[in-house]
Amino acid sequence: RPSKSSKSIVRDQDIKTIEQATIYEDRDTLVINKPAGLAVQGGSNTNRHVDGILSVMGEQKGEEYKLTHRLDKDTSGVLVIAKSTKAAQFYIELFRTNQVQKTYWALVVGVPALNEGQIDAPLIKAGGSHGEKMVVDFAKGKKATTYYRVVDRAGSRAAWLAMAPKTGRTHQLRIHCESMDTPILGDGKYGGAFAYLEGAEIAKQMHLHARKLEAPKFGGGTLLVEAALSSIMKDSFSYFGFDATDPDAVFGEEIL
Repeated sequence: RPSKSSKSIVRDQDIKTIEQATIYEDRDTLVINKPAGLAVQGGSNTNRHVDGILSVMGEQKGEEYKLTHRLDKDTSGVLVIAKSTKAAQFYIELFRTNQVQKTYWALVVGVPALNEGQIDAPLIKAGGSHGEKMVVDFAKGKKATTYYRVVDRAGSRAAWLAMAPKTGRTHQLRIHCESMDTPILGDGKYGGAFAYLEGAEIAKQMHLHARKLEAPKFGGGTLLVEAALSSIMKDSFSYFGFDATDPDAVFGEEIL
């Protein structure tokens, strides 16, 4: 029977989805591998989201779950959730001050001109009738920096990128990929029709995954988590002949 919370509709299956997606949990911290297609927070025409599910789940379990950062609805992977106000404040400050090392994997259309590099392209929110969209603006934009590495390529058709954002701007990785003329596969918002690789037998969803996160852990120690690829992403990797166990797919200390 659905429960209503935070203007959301939560079903038992939604709570099972979060439980099955859990990749780390202790007294203060919960980390999930968020499925693509599940919004983190509510908005217009969004009544099913992680925040609402956590609210009901917390009531059932006697826990106080709080979001500490966001992922786009169509991005999968590591999402850190605090289990107290103090823990939430701790993690939010880490994200705000860029003390969290994140590695994302993306499949992109085409191949960047350079095998690895640093993208510095300031971003600002743009108006328009198609919802929130960011644009590069060197005069007024907020600083946005991303390190990337081409892990593998399928000729000149597509590439697998490992990316490490050093700032956390909205849609940063998506627009930084597009700025290299290699939009993320399935990201029609920024890549248009070009983002849907003609003739490729792969899912039409956006291929962006928050793969790994390393940060100080509330209460001491280090939080180090990895999120497995979804079956859809695995199928796409297989289609292009990419090996998801490639050691070059995770950044090391050199980018800190």
